[in-house]
Amino acid sequence: MAAVSTHSTLFHELKTSCNLVLKSDVSSLCSVKFRSSSSRGVAVYAQSTNDDHKRHDDAVLSVPESSLTASAASSSADPKVKRHTVSVFVGDESGMINRIAGVFARRGYNIESLAVGLNKDKALFTIVVSGTEKVIQQVMEQLKKLVNVIKVEDISKEPQVERELMLIKINADPQHRAEVMWLMDIFRAQIVDTSDQSLTIEVTGDPGKMVAVQRNLSKFGIREIARTGKIALRREKMGESAPFWRFSASSYPDLEAAVPFDSVSRAVITHAGESESSVGGDVYPVERADDISFNQVLDAHWGVLNEEDTSGLRSHTLSMLVNDAPGVLNLVTGVFARRGYNIQSLAVGHAEIEGLSRITTVVPGTDESISKLLQQLRKLNDLHEVRDFTHLPFAERELMLIKIAVNAAARRNVLDIASIFRAKAVDVSDHTITLELTGDLDKMIALQRLLEPYGICEVARTGRVALVRESGVDSRYLRGYSYPL
Repeated sequence: MAAVSTHSTLFHELKTSCNLVLKSDVSSLCSVKFRSSSSRGVAVYAQSTNDDHKRHDDAVLSVPESSLTASAASSSADPKVKRHTVSVFVGDESGMINRIAGVFARRGYNIESLAVGLNKDKALFTIVVSGTEKVIQQVMEQLKKLVNVIKVEDISKEPQVERELMLIKINADPQHRAEVMWLMDIFRAQIVDTSDQSLTIEVTGDPGKMVAVQRNLSKFGIREIARTGKIALRREKMGESAPFWRFSASSYPDLEAAVPFDSVSRAVITHAGESESSVGGDVYPVERADDISFNQVLDAHWGVLNEEDTSGLRSHTLSMLVNDAPGVLNLVTGVFARRGYNIQSLAVGHAEIEGLSRITTVVPGTDESISKLLQQLRKLNDLHEVRDFTHLPFAERELMLIKIAVNAAARRNVLDIASIFRAKAVDVSDHTITLELTGDLDKMIALQRLLEPYGICEVARTGRVALVRESGVDSRYLRGYSYPL
Protein backbone atom coordinates (compact mmCIF):
# COMPACT_ATOMS: atom_id res chain seq x y z
CA MET A 1 0.00 0.00 0.00
CA ALA A 2 1.41 3.45 -0.88
CA ALA A 3 0.76 6.98 0.31
CA VAL A 4 -0.66 9.18 -2.50
CA SER A 5 -2.24 12.59 -3.01
CA THR A 6 -4.49 13.94 -5.77
CA HIS A 7 -3.09 15.93 -8.66
CA SER A 8 -4.60 19.21 -7.43
CA THR A 9 -3.18 18.78 -3.94
CA LEU A 10 0.27 18.22 -5.41
CA PHE A 11 0.48 21.82 -6.63
CA HIS A 12 -0.76 23.31 -3.36
CA GLU A 13 1.30 21.25 -0.94
CA LEU A 14 4.79 19.94 -1.08
CA LYS A 15 4.08 17.31 1.51
CA THR A 16 2.51 13.97 0.74
CA SER A 17 -0.99 13.31 2.04
CA CYS A 18 -2.22 9.94 3.25
CA ASN A 19 -5.12 9.28 0.86
CA LEU A 20 -4.93 5.65 -0.23
CA VAL A 21 -5.87 4.25 -3.61
CA LEU A 22 -7.07 0.65 -3.47
CA LYS A 23 -5.86 -1.82 -6.06
CA SER A 24 -9.44 -2.57 -7.04
CA ASP A 25 -10.10 1.10 -7.86
CA VAL A 26 -7.44 1.23 -10.53
CA SER A 27 -8.27 -0.48 -13.81
CA SER A 28 -5.38 0.62 -16.00
CA LEU A 29 -2.04 2.30 -15.66
CA CYS A 30 -1.59 5.01 -18.26
CA SER A 31 1.67 6.84 -17.58
CA VAL A 32 4.54 7.21 -15.16
CA LYS A 33 6.60 10.39 -14.73
CA PHE A 34 9.00 11.86 -12.21
CA ARG A 35 9.14 15.33 -10.70
CA SER A 36 12.47 16.90 -9.81
CA SER A 37 12.64 17.38 -6.04
CA SER A 38 14.56 15.97 -3.13
CA SER A 39 11.74 13.52 -2.50
CA ARG A 40 10.89 12.23 -5.95
CA GLY A 41 7.32 11.39 -6.79
CA VAL A 42 6.00 8.92 -9.30
CA ALA A 43 3.01 10.42 -11.11
CA VAL A 44 0.58 7.71 -12.09
CA TYR A 45 -2.33 8.36 -14.47
CA ALA A 46 -5.04 5.87 -13.53
CA GLN A 47 -8.59 5.29 -14.60
CA SER A 48 -11.22 4.85 -11.90
CA THR A 49 -14.28 2.68 -12.56
CA ASN A 50 -16.23 3.31 -9.35
CA ASP A 51 -18.58 5.88 -10.92
CA ASP A 52 -20.85 5.44 -13.90
CA HIS A 53 -19.08 8.30 -15.63
CA LYS A 54 -15.47 7.39 -15.99
CA ARG A 55 -13.09 10.08 -14.81
CA HIS A 56 -9.35 10.36 -15.09
CA ASP A 57 -7.26 11.40 -12.12
CA ASP A 58 -3.57 11.78 -11.58
CA ALA A 59 -2.05 10.18 -8.52
CA VAL A 60 1.41 10.76 -7.13
CA LEU A 61 3.36 8.06 -5.34
CA SER A 62 5.93 9.88 -3.23
CA VAL A 63 9.07 7.87 -2.58
CA PRO A 64 12.39 9.20 -1.21
CA GLU A 65 15.14 9.26 -3.83
CA SER A 66 17.42 7.12 -1.66
CA SER A 67 14.74 4.44 -1.48
CA LEU A 68 14.32 4.47 -5.24
CA THR A 69 18.05 4.14 -5.74
CA ALA A 70 18.39 1.31 -3.23
CA SER A 71 15.42 -0.62 -4.56
CA ALA A 72 16.56 -0.20 -8.15
CA ALA A 73 20.03 -1.40 -7.28
CA SER A 74 18.73 -4.41 -5.38
CA SER A 75 16.28 -5.37 -8.10
CA SER A 76 18.68 -4.92 -11.00
CA ALA A 77 21.65 -6.68 -9.41
CA ASP A 78 21.61 -10.13 -7.90
CA PRO A 79 23.60 -10.81 -4.74
CA LYS A 80 27.19 -11.31 -5.87
CA VAL A 81 28.98 -11.78 -2.57
CA LYS A 82 30.33 -15.32 -2.66
CA ARG A 83 32.94 -17.38 -0.89
CA HIS A 84 36.16 -17.52 -2.91
CA THR A 85 39.10 -19.89 -2.61
CA VAL A 86 42.32 -18.07 -3.50
CA SER A 87 45.53 -20.04 -4.08
CA VAL A 88 48.78 -18.07 -3.64
CA PHE A 89 52.10 -19.71 -4.54
CA VAL A 90 55.07 -17.85 -3.04
CA GLY A 91 58.74 -18.20 -2.31
CA ASP A 92 59.55 -18.73 1.35
CA GLU A 93 60.61 -15.46 2.93
CA SER A 94 60.41 -13.92 6.39
CA GLY A 95 57.28 -11.76 6.72
CA MET A 96 55.51 -13.15 3.66
CA ILE A 97 52.41 -14.23 5.62
CA ASN A 98 52.15 -10.78 7.20
CA ARG A 99 52.28 -9.08 3.81
CA ILE A 100 49.61 -11.32 2.35
CA ALA A 101 47.34 -10.91 5.40
CA GLY A 102 47.89 -7.14 5.24
CA VAL A 103 46.44 -6.95 1.72
CA PHE A 104 43.14 -8.33 3.05
CA ALA A 105 43.26 -6.38 6.33
CA ARG A 106 43.70 -2.99 4.66
CA ARG A 107 40.51 -3.62 2.69
CA GLY A 108 38.50 -4.80 5.67
CA TYR A 109 38.20 -8.43 4.59
CA ASN A 110 38.06 -11.12 7.22
CA ILE A 111 39.96 -14.25 6.17
CA GLU A 112 37.63 -17.12 7.02
CA SER A 113 40.36 -19.75 6.86
CA LEU A 114 43.99 -19.87 5.86
CA ALA A 115 46.31 -22.85 5.49
CA VAL A 116 49.95 -22.81 4.45
CA GLY A 117 52.62 -25.48 4.59
CA LEU A 118 56.23 -25.24 3.50
CA ASN A 119 57.52 -27.35 0.60
CA LYS A 120 61.29 -27.01 0.39
CA ASP A 121 61.77 -23.29 -0.32
CA LYS A 122 58.25 -22.60 -1.61
CA ALA A 123 54.87 -22.30 0.09
CA LEU A 124 51.29 -22.62 -1.16
CA PHE A 125 48.64 -20.51 0.59
CA THR A 126 44.98 -21.49 0.46
CA ILE A 127 42.82 -18.56 1.56
CA VAL A 128 39.02 -18.57 1.88
CA VAL A 129 37.41 -15.11 1.85
CA SER A 130 33.96 -13.75 0.95
CA GLY A 131 33.49 -10.90 -1.52
CA THR A 132 32.28 -9.89 -4.96
CA GLU A 133 33.98 -11.07 -8.12
CA LYS A 134 35.24 -7.59 -8.98
CA VAL A 135 36.75 -6.88 -5.58
CA ILE A 136 38.42 -10.29 -5.34
CA GLN A 137 40.06 -9.63 -8.70
CA GLN A 138 41.37 -6.32 -7.39
CA VAL A 139 42.77 -8.04 -4.29
CA MET A 140 44.45 -10.66 -6.47
CA GLU A 141 46.07 -7.91 -8.55
CA GLN A 142 47.46 -6.41 -5.35
CA LEU A 143 48.77 -9.81 -4.24
CA LYS A 144 50.61 -10.24 -7.54
CA LYS A 145 52.51 -7.01 -6.87
CA LEU A 146 54.10 -8.41 -3.72
CA VAL A 147 57.74 -9.40 -3.92
CA ASN A 148 58.39 -13.15 -4.27
CA VAL A 149 54.78 -13.98 -5.15
CA ILE A 150 54.91 -16.46 -8.02
CA LYS A 151 51.29 -17.19 -8.84
CA VAL A 152 47.83 -16.10 -7.62
CA GLU A 153 44.68 -17.91 -8.73
CA ASP A 154 41.00 -17.98 -7.82
CA ILE A 155 39.94 -21.61 -8.20
CA SER A 156 36.40 -21.16 -6.86
CA LYS A 157 34.68 -21.61 -10.22
CA GLU A 158 36.63 -24.71 -11.22
CA PRO A 159 36.01 -28.31 -10.13
CA GLN A 160 38.28 -28.89 -7.17
CA VAL A 161 39.20 -31.33 -4.46
CA GLU A 162 38.76 -29.53 -1.14
CA ARG A 163 39.69 -30.94 2.22
CA GLU A 164 40.03 -29.74 5.80
CA LEU A 165 41.42 -31.33 8.95
CA MET A 166 40.01 -30.89 12.44
CA LEU A 167 41.17 -32.06 15.86
CA ILE A 168 38.30 -31.91 18.36
CA LYS A 169 38.51 -32.68 22.08
CA ILE A 170 35.21 -33.60 23.74
CA ASN A 171 33.95 -34.74 27.11
CA ALA A 172 33.32 -38.46 26.97
CA ASP A 173 31.86 -40.13 30.04
CA PRO A 174 31.98 -43.92 29.98
CA GLN A 175 28.20 -44.17 29.49
CA HIS A 176 28.37 -42.01 26.32
CA ARG A 177 31.40 -43.57 24.65
CA ALA A 178 29.38 -46.10 22.70
CA GLU A 179 27.40 -43.31 21.05
CA VAL A 180 30.60 -41.39 20.34
CA MET A 181 32.13 -44.43 18.64
CA TRP A 182 28.96 -44.86 16.57
CA LEU A 183 29.21 -41.25 15.35
CA MET A 184 32.88 -41.72 14.58
CA ASP A 185 32.11 -44.66 12.33
CA ILE A 186 29.55 -42.57 10.44
CA PHE A 187 31.98 -39.69 9.84
CA ARG A 188 35.03 -41.96 9.41
CA ALA A 189 36.86 -40.23 12.26
CA GLN A 190 39.71 -41.61 14.35
CA ILE A 191 40.71 -41.34 18.00
CA VAL A 192 44.17 -39.85 18.52
CA ASP A 193 44.11 -39.55 22.32
CA THR A 194 41.96 -40.80 25.19
CA SER A 195 41.71 -40.20 28.92
CA ASP A 196 39.20 -40.96 31.66
CA GLN A 197 36.96 -38.00 30.85
CA SER A 198 37.87 -36.90 27.33
CA LEU A 199 38.53 -38.01 23.77
CA THR A 200 40.55 -36.28 21.07
CA ILE A 201 39.21 -37.07 17.61
CA GLU A 202 40.68 -36.49 14.16
CA VAL A 203 38.33 -35.98 11.22
CA THR A 204 39.03 -35.06 7.61
CA GLY A 205 36.62 -33.88 4.93
CA ASP A 206 35.09 -30.86 3.26
CA PRO A 207 33.97 -27.84 5.33
CA GLY A 208 30.36 -29.07 5.36
CA LYS A 209 31.42 -32.30 6.99
CA MET A 210 33.34 -30.37 9.66
CA VAL A 211 30.22 -28.43 10.58
CA ALA A 212 28.15 -31.62 10.75
CA VAL A 213 30.68 -33.32 13.03
CA GLN A 214 30.84 -30.33 15.31
CA ARG A 215 27.05 -30.15 15.62
CA ASN A 216 26.67 -33.84 16.41
CA LEU A 217 29.43 -33.82 19.03
CA SER A 218 28.39 -30.58 20.71
CA LYS A 219 25.88 -32.37 22.95
CA PHE A 220 28.74 -34.15 24.71
CA GLY A 221 30.55 -30.91 25.44
CA ILE A 222 33.38 -29.62 23.25
CA ARG A 223 36.56 -28.61 25.08
CA GLU A 224 38.85 -27.54 22.24
CA ILE A 225 38.88 -27.42 18.46
CA ALA A 226 41.87 -26.95 16.15
CA ARG A 227 41.08 -26.64 12.42
CA THR A 228 43.53 -26.29 9.57
CA GLY A 229 41.46 -24.30 7.15
CA LYS A 230 40.63 -25.54 3.68
CA ILE A 231 43.15 -26.65 1.07
CA ALA A 232 42.16 -27.30 -2.52
CA LEU A 233 43.58 -28.60 -5.79
CA ARG A 234 41.94 -28.55 -9.19
CA ARG A 235 40.41 -31.75 -10.44
CA GLU A 236 42.48 -32.75 -13.43
CA LYS A 237 40.79 -32.83 -16.81
CA MET A 238 41.00 -35.73 -19.23
CA GLY A 239 43.00 -35.67 -22.43
CA GLU A 240 45.58 -33.37 -23.97
CA SER A 241 43.79 -30.18 -22.92
CA ALA A 242 44.56 -30.84 -19.25
CA PRO A 243 47.14 -28.55 -17.57
CA PHE A 244 49.51 -31.37 -16.62
CA TRP A 245 49.14 -33.49 -19.74
CA ARG A 246 52.46 -32.46 -21.26
CA PHE A 247 54.23 -32.93 -17.96
CA SER A 248 52.84 -36.45 -17.59
CA ALA A 249 53.52 -37.28 -21.23
CA SER A 250 57.15 -36.24 -20.85
CA SER A 251 57.50 -38.66 -17.93
CA TYR A 252 55.54 -41.48 -19.59
CA PRO A 253 56.02 -41.54 -23.39
CA ASP A 254 53.32 -44.17 -23.79
CA LEU A 255 50.70 -41.49 -22.98
CA GLU A 256 51.64 -39.70 -26.17
CA ALA A 257 53.38 -41.41 -29.07
CA ALA A 258 55.36 -38.36 -30.24
CA VAL A 259 56.08 -35.72 -27.63
CA PRO A 260 57.73 -32.56 -29.07
CA PHE A 261 58.90 -31.74 -25.62
CA ASP A 262 62.23 -32.29 -23.93
CA SER A 263 61.79 -33.76 -20.47
CA VAL A 264 64.86 -31.90 -19.28
CA SER A 265 63.45 -28.51 -20.26
CA ARG A 266 60.55 -28.91 -17.85
CA ALA A 267 62.98 -28.43 -14.97
CA VAL A 268 64.00 -24.91 -16.02
CA ILE A 269 62.26 -22.10 -14.16
CA THR A 270 61.88 -18.63 -15.55
CA HIS A 271 62.15 -15.52 -13.42
CA ALA A 272 58.38 -15.16 -13.48
CA GLY A 273 58.14 -18.39 -11.53
CA GLU A 274 56.62 -20.58 -14.25
CA SER A 275 58.27 -23.29 -16.27
CA GLU A 276 59.27 -22.57 -19.86
CA SER A 277 56.86 -25.24 -21.04
CA SER A 278 53.97 -23.61 -19.12
CA VAL A 279 53.30 -26.83 -17.31
CA GLY A 280 52.18 -25.05 -14.15
CA GLY A 281 53.97 -27.42 -11.78
CA ASP A 282 54.18 -26.54 -8.14
CA VAL A 283 57.41 -27.62 -6.45
CA TYR A 284 59.28 -30.82 -7.10
CA PRO A 285 58.96 -31.68 -10.79
CA VAL A 286 59.94 -28.27 -12.12
CA GLU A 287 63.09 -27.54 -10.11
CA ARG A 288 66.67 -28.62 -10.56
CA ALA A 289 68.38 -29.81 -7.40
CA ASP A 290 71.32 -27.45 -7.92
CA ASP A 291 68.98 -24.44 -8.07
CA ILE A 292 67.57 -25.03 -4.61
CA SER A 293 69.25 -23.23 -1.73
CA PHE A 294 68.49 -25.19 1.40
CA ASN A 295 68.30 -23.64 4.83
CA GLN A 296 68.17 -26.10 7.70
CA VAL A 297 65.72 -23.87 9.53
CA LEU A 298 63.38 -23.17 6.63
CA ASP A 299 63.30 -26.51 4.83
CA ALA A 300 60.44 -29.01 4.87
CA HIS A 301 61.84 -30.66 8.00
CA TRP A 302 61.02 -27.49 9.94
CA GLY A 303 64.50 -27.12 11.39
CA VAL A 304 64.46 -29.82 14.06
CA LEU A 305 68.22 -29.75 14.51
CA ASN A 306 68.61 -31.56 17.79
CA GLU A 307 65.66 -32.76 19.82
CA GLU A 308 67.86 -33.42 22.85
CA ASP A 309 69.37 -29.92 23.02
CA THR A 310 66.61 -27.70 24.48
CA SER A 311 68.83 -24.61 24.37
CA GLY A 312 69.44 -24.83 20.63
CA LEU A 313 67.41 -23.86 17.61
CA ARG A 314 64.30 -25.98 17.04
CA SER A 315 60.74 -25.76 15.82
CA HIS A 316 58.12 -24.53 18.29
CA THR A 317 54.40 -25.23 17.97
CA LEU A 318 52.27 -22.30 19.18
CA SER A 319 48.50 -22.27 19.66
CA MET A 320 46.67 -18.93 19.87
CA LEU A 321 43.03 -18.08 20.56
CA VAL A 322 42.06 -14.77 18.93
CA ASN A 323 38.98 -12.76 18.00
CA ASP A 324 37.42 -13.62 14.67
CA ALA A 325 37.61 -10.13 13.17
CA PRO A 326 39.20 -8.46 10.13
CA GLY A 327 42.84 -7.51 10.61
CA VAL A 328 43.57 -9.79 13.59
CA LEU A 329 45.70 -12.18 11.56
CA ASN A 330 47.67 -9.22 10.24
CA LEU A 331 48.32 -8.01 13.79
CA VAL A 332 49.49 -11.43 14.97
CA THR A 333 51.75 -12.11 12.01
CA GLY A 334 53.09 -8.56 12.27
CA VAL A 335 54.61 -9.41 15.66
CA PHE A 336 56.53 -12.26 14.00
CA ALA A 337 57.57 -10.19 10.98
CA ARG A 338 58.90 -7.23 12.97
CA ARG A 339 61.20 -9.55 14.92
CA GLY A 340 62.42 -11.47 11.88
CA TYR A 341 60.68 -14.78 12.61
CA ASN A 342 59.65 -16.89 9.65
CA ILE A 343 56.36 -18.69 10.15
CA GLN A 344 56.95 -22.10 8.62
CA SER A 345 53.39 -23.38 8.98
CA LEU A 346 50.13 -21.61 9.74
CA ALA A 347 46.61 -22.96 10.18
CA VAL A 348 43.65 -20.67 10.95
CA GLY A 349 40.15 -21.95 11.63
CA HIS A 350 37.09 -21.40 13.80
CA ALA A 351 37.49 -22.30 17.47
CA GLU A 352 35.07 -24.02 19.84
CA ILE A 353 33.59 -20.66 20.91
CA GLU A 354 31.61 -18.60 18.43
CA GLY A 355 33.40 -15.40 17.50
CA LEU A 356 36.86 -16.82 18.20
CA SER A 357 39.45 -18.44 15.93
CA ARG A 358 42.40 -20.68 16.74
CA ILE A 359 45.76 -20.07 15.07
CA THR A 360 48.29 -22.90 15.12
CA THR A 361 51.74 -22.01 13.89
CA VAL A 362 55.24 -23.50 13.77
CA VAL A 363 58.13 -21.10 14.34
CA PRO A 364 61.87 -21.88 14.59
CA GLY A 365 63.79 -20.42 17.50
CA THR A 366 65.44 -21.02 20.84
CA ASP A 367 63.46 -21.42 24.03
CA GLU A 368 64.58 -17.98 25.20
CA SER A 369 63.64 -16.18 21.99
CA ILE A 370 60.24 -17.90 21.80
CA SER A 371 59.57 -16.95 25.42
CA LYS A 372 60.14 -13.29 24.54
CA LEU A 373 57.92 -13.69 21.51
CA LEU A 374 55.06 -15.01 23.66
CA GLN A 375 55.36 -11.99 25.95
CA GLN A 376 54.92 -9.69 22.97
CA LEU A 377 51.95 -11.67 21.68
CA ARG A 378 50.15 -11.47 25.04
CA LYS A 379 50.12 -7.66 24.73
CA LEU A 380 47.67 -7.85 21.80
CA ASN A 381 44.11 -6.92 22.75
CA ASP A 382 42.53 -9.38 20.32
CA LEU A 383 44.52 -12.35 21.63
CA HIS A 384 42.91 -14.31 24.48
CA GLU A 385 45.40 -17.14 24.93
CA VAL A 386 48.75 -18.31 23.59
CA ARG A 387 50.53 -21.55 24.50
CA ASP A 388 53.76 -23.24 23.47
CA PHE A 389 53.17 -26.99 23.05
CA THR A 390 56.79 -27.84 22.29
CA HIS A 391 57.68 -29.30 25.69
CA LEU A 392 54.23 -30.80 26.34
CA PRO A 393 52.81 -34.09 25.09
CA PHE A 394 50.51 -33.07 22.24
CA ALA A 395 48.70 -34.70 19.35
CA GLU A 396 49.76 -33.20 16.02
CA ARG A 397 48.29 -33.75 12.60
CA GLU A 398 48.75 -32.37 9.13
CA LEU A 399 46.81 -32.75 5.90
CA MET A 400 48.30 -32.97 2.42
CA LEU A 401 46.85 -33.18 -1.09
CA ILE A 402 49.39 -34.37 -3.65
CA LYS A 403 48.91 -34.81 -7.41
CA ILE A 404 51.18 -37.32 -9.15
CA ALA A 405 51.80 -37.90 -12.85
CA VAL A 406 51.05 -41.54 -13.77
CA ASN A 407 50.23 -43.87 -16.60
CA ALA A 408 48.32 -47.16 -16.32
CA ALA A 409 51.28 -49.10 -14.91
CA ALA A 410 52.51 -46.36 -12.56
CA ARG A 411 49.00 -45.85 -11.21
CA ARG A 412 48.98 -49.33 -9.68
CA ASN A 413 52.35 -48.73 -8.03
CA VAL A 414 51.25 -45.36 -6.63
CA LEU A 415 48.08 -46.88 -5.19
CA ASP A 416 50.14 -49.62 -3.54
CA ILE A 417 52.36 -47.02 -1.91
CA ALA A 418 49.29 -45.03 -0.87
CA SER A 419 47.76 -48.06 0.85
CA ILE A 420 50.90 -48.48 2.97
CA PHE A 421 50.58 -44.88 4.21
CA ARG A 422 46.78 -45.15 4.49
CA ALA A 423 46.39 -42.40 1.91
CA LYS A 424 43.19 -42.13 -0.11
CA ALA A 425 42.74 -41.44 -3.81
CA VAL A 426 40.39 -38.46 -4.14
CA ASP A 427 40.72 -37.73 -7.87
CA VAL A 428 41.97 -39.61 -10.93
CA SER A 429 42.42 -38.86 -14.62
CA ASP A 430 44.10 -40.66 -17.50
CA HIS A 431 47.47 -39.10 -16.64
CA THR A 432 47.32 -38.05 -12.94
CA ILE A 433 46.10 -39.22 -9.57
CA THR A 434 45.48 -37.08 -6.48
CA LEU A 435 46.02 -38.50 -3.00
CA GLU A 436 44.90 -37.30 0.41
CA LEU A 437 47.16 -38.04 3.38
CA THR A 438 46.77 -37.28 7.08
CA GLY A 439 49.47 -37.73 9.68
CA ASP A 440 52.48 -36.14 11.29
CA LEU A 441 55.36 -34.39 9.56
CA ASP A 442 57.58 -37.48 9.15
CA LYS A 443 54.77 -39.30 7.38
CA MET A 444 54.29 -36.43 4.92
CA ILE A 445 57.97 -36.24 4.04
CA ALA A 446 58.31 -40.01 3.66
CA LEU A 447 55.43 -40.22 1.17
CA GLN A 448 56.69 -37.27 -0.85
CA ARG A 449 60.15 -38.82 -1.17
CA LEU A 450 58.71 -42.12 -2.39
CA LEU A 451 56.50 -40.39 -4.96
CA GLU A 452 59.16 -38.02 -6.33
CA PRO A 453 60.41 -40.51 -8.97
CA TYR A 454 56.93 -40.69 -10.50
CA GLY A 455 56.70 -36.90 -10.90
CA ILE A 456 54.81 -34.67 -8.47
CA CYS A 457 52.57 -32.12 -10.19
CA GLU A 458 51.16 -30.20 -7.24
CA VAL A 459 51.36 -30.26 -3.46
CA ALA A 460 49.04 -28.50 -1.00
CA ARG A 461 49.77 -28.84 2.71
CA THR A 462 47.84 -27.38 5.62
CA GLY A 463 50.59 -27.11 8.15
CA ARG A 464 50.38 -28.48 11.67
CA VAL A 465 47.43 -28.43 14.07
CA ALA A 466 47.91 -29.64 17.63
CA LEU A 467 46.06 -30.22 20.89
CA VAL A 468 47.53 -31.18 24.25
CA ARG A 469 47.14 -34.88 25.10
CA GLU A 470 44.96 -35.22 28.18
CA SER A 471 46.38 -38.71 28.69
CA GLY A 472 49.82 -37.22 29.28
CA VAL A 473 51.44 -39.77 26.97
CA ASP A 474 54.09 -38.42 24.62
CA SER A 475 54.04 -40.65 21.57
CA ARG A 476 57.54 -39.55 20.52
CA TYR A 477 59.05 -41.50 23.40
CA LEU A 478 57.20 -44.65 22.34
CA ARG A 479 58.93 -44.81 18.99
CA GLY A 480 61.83 -47.22 18.82
CA TYR A 481 60.54 -49.39 21.63
CA SER A 482 59.00 -52.79 21.00
CA TYR A 483 55.55 -53.39 22.39
CA PRO A 484 55.24 -56.15 25.03
CA LEU A 485 53.66 -59.32 23.76
